Amino acid sequence: MLKGDKVILRAYNKDDVKNALKSINDFEVKQYLDPSIPFPLKYEDELKWYERLNPKGDGTYSMAIENLETGEYMGGIGVNSVDWKNSVASIGLFLAKEFWNKGYGTDSLNVLLNFIFNEMNINKVKLNVYDFNKRGIRCYEKVGFVKEGVLREEIYRNGKYNDEIIMGILKSEFKQKNNQE
Repeated sequence: MLKGDKVILRAYNKDDVKNALKSINDFEVKQYLDPSIPFPLKYEDELKWYERLNPKGDGTYSMAIENLETGEYMGGIGVNSVDWKNSVASIGLFLAKEFWNKGYGTDSLNVLLNFIFNEMNINKVKLNVYDFNKRGIRCYEKVGFVKEGVLREEIYRNGKYNDEIIMGILKSEFKQKNNQE
């Protein structure tokens, strides 16, 4: 369990599956997560995903975001892949829309980045975000991510082609921003 100012990042439990499914099947949430046609997932699909989670796996970690005050499930965050040779991790994050614009995403990212840089000893963290996800981009920039590249017209969503932005943050940048040096 990893604790922030507003959230706790913890292992998923079976009770989270229904709440996670509700969130990721909400079109407003799903449009930012998946480049494919935003078709709803079934409960059985989400349950299979949950049953495949392995906390002692290959460096990938999927964690539930829990409200520190209420204990309520809010979304998910995790390390999606790790390149151990080059010390680079890819991450992802989603929040149920009732928790948007309240600082929970920023706090969740800070907690996860602290874990990645100080416990996993990774040098760089990267993520991909669609250009129409203005809220997400602001959140990522707030914790120190910078734009590193653009995949032009990578996703067709909302009747037009949109760019996918690649963002990254270095361990040294995170430590400097958080006075950890």
